[in-house]
Amino acid sequence: MSSKKTLFDKVWDSHVVHHIDNGPDVLFIDRHMVHEVTSPVAFLGLKNRGIKVLHPEKTFATADHNTPTINQHLPVEDPLSANQLKALEQNAETYGISYWGLGHEKNGIVHVVGPEYGITQPGATIVCGDSHTSTHGAFGAIAFGIGTSEVEMVLATQCIMQAKPKSMRINVEGSLNKGVTPKDVALYIISQLTTSGATGYFVEYAGQAFRDMTMEGRMTVCNLSIEMGARGGMIAPDEKTFAYVQGREFSPKGEALNKAMTYWETLFTDEGAQFDKEITFDASNIEPMITYGTNPGMGIGISKSIPTADVVEGGAATYQKSLKYMDFHEGENMIGKPIDFVFLGSCTNGRIEDFRAFTAIVKGRKKADNVTAWLVPGSHKVESAIKEEGLLDILEEAGFTLREPGCSACLAMNDDKIPAGKYAVSTSNRNFEGRQGPGSRTLLASPLVAAAAAVTGKVTDPRDLMEMEMA
Repeated sequence: MSSKKTLFDKVWDSHVVHHIDNGPDVLFIDRHMVHEVTSPVAFLGLKNRGIKVLHPEKTFATADHNTPTINQHLPVEDPLSANQLKALEQNAETYGISYWGLGHEKNGIVHVVGPEYGITQPGATIVCGDSHTSTHGAFGAIAFGIGTSEVEMVLATQCIMQAKPKSMRINVEGSLNKGVTPKDVALYIISQLTTSGATGYFVEYAGQAFRDMTMEGRMTVCNLSIEMGARGGMIAPDEKTFAYVQGREFSPKGEALNKAMTYWETLFTDEGAQFDKEITFDASNIEPMITYGTNPGMGIGISKSIPTADVVEGGAATYQKSLKYMDFHEGENMIGKPIDFVFLGSCTNGRIEDFRAFTAIVKGRKKADNVTAWLVPGSHKVESAIKEEGLLDILEEAGFTLREPGCSACLAMNDDKIPAGKYAVSTSNRNFEGRQGPGSRTLLASPLVAAAAAVTGKVTDPRDLMEMEMA
């Protein structure tokens, strides 16, 4: 067997506590992120068995899915949401877990606050009862979502039983064109591989396009790994990664940092290491993307027309059902289609760089009268930066308002629901039927595409507005 290892192999193998012949590995978990939706039953299981949380210092809880994004100082009106939030608070207190609930300065979306406070670190294993835990892979971590029974397992043992996935490397070589963001790169890859194209694999992203990205851009790409069926995605840490992590509250300091850096600097794929599958794309072929259907793989370059059924995965009947739900037709252009809502936020695009990009487009313009816009920061740290950098002043001048942190309209488990039949250009991660509200129609896009739609009231190529600024 070759001694050359992939980044994924290095991290996985170093965390195997026990290998079961013809079975899964018992994997040690460095960080366990917890939120209010998938944890109540897990904690109840601990209580019924009289078991404590083995490593409360490695467990971090925040409220995000059910939180309202206005008037967070008031009691939560929805009884189910209120009960789940209260249960998380009580369980965190009972088991001695760090808890950042509503009103706490560190509160925010779990996959936003983890990196912000240095909980997310290179070479770590990270799990959470949420599919988009893959976000943390941007740091060279193995991060993936788990189910409720697995949440209980990790709470009780700090380990999880997992079959080791196959490995895939996706290379995007070359520089990205103007107006093309990390979100567009991810949507492009999913459109090429389909929503099942990486099933059974853990993906490493490599190539110039990813090396050039900021850490926040890398988080967006890794966040969407799950949408092509992958178990997770990761990017080898580099100087950008190390600079981002250092100095944060939960990051190692002093001699501990020196020791960590010695390990972190070994986290790369060895020359000659073999992947089970490898794919390469040319960055110059990617343009701003937008989805037109009911899964993240149904995406096209914004200048393109909706494809015909014969070139789409899933068969004609399924394809026609999707287009009927969206009230779109084969061969139609996406540009110019009227929209009703714009959502900027989520664990995919709720970071400060996303708000900077959105604000750059709307600066000097006005929100379209026909558009309702929900701008939701991913955390209080993001919210503060929006205000401190003067972005809020620009947004308000353009007719926008800023809401409070939370998952918001990404999955509509709170009051932020897109009405039936309405179109929303959304920077979130899923466009399934009813995902953003019963009967809602979602067009996934980048913050730049969302901003262009917000000021024109229709699907608009952001490059056209960027050219006007330069003229």
